[in-house]
Amino acid sequence: MTQVQLRVPEHMIKLIDLWVKQGRFQSRSEAIKFMIAEYQEREKTREFYKMLIKRSKEAKEKPDILISISDIK
Repeated sequence: MTQVQLRVPEHMIKLIDLWVKQGRFQSRSEAIKFMIAEYQEREKTREFYKMLIKRSKEAKEKPDILISISDIK
């Protein structure tokens, strides 16, 4: 792994430290890595959602070969 240095507002560090104290994370580093991973997952979900919307529009244009999301129950 690569070590990085970053500046974080004091209130965010206090919150991360609280989570560590509560046992949610073992360390600040673990908390920050988790947050980055969650952000990455959110972006993947956002891209997947965009693809579904696009496909649904295509399905409305070509109902003979595609099924719209709204038609799935």
